[in-house]
Amino acid sequence: MFDSTFSYSSHLCGDFVILTLRIDERKVSSAVLKKMTQKEEERIKKEKQIPRIGRAMKVEIRERIKAELMRKSVPIPAVYDLCWNLSDSTLLFFSTNKKAQAVLEDYFKECFGLRLQQQIPYNTAEQLLSGSELSEQLARITPTLFI
Repeated sequence: MFDSTFSYSSHLCGDFVILTLRIDERKVSSAVLKKMTQKEEERIKKEKQIPRIGRAMKVEIRERIKAELMRKSVPIPAVYDLCWNLSDSTLLFFSTNKKAQAVLEDYFKECFGLRLQQQIPYNTAEQLLSGSELSEQLARITPTLFI
């Protein structure tokens, strides 16, 4: 997770490239944001000696408090492993998280000009059976609900 130097080809193993996708995310608790916003609104009401604060001012206070809290918050890392087989042109991504999948797809498109295609069991069977007599039977398979 913390190795970004790729020393001694530690990320290579034969035809495979082993990497980790790290996504850092900063979050602010909604309860903390609400409490801090209320506290700031009360302070401003006392300071300006007004009974109510307008909607625009409330929005501005909330955004300012949120920016301050975001700046102070520690990023929470999420890591996802992947294994890229260069000879087969396949990539194994060890996560079902939709957001992580979208980030990975965007990175591959941007960095390598490659489009990733999700591998489903039917596609795997199609690749394994290509050129055999069973591939014709596979083509006749229709979806069925098992209820």
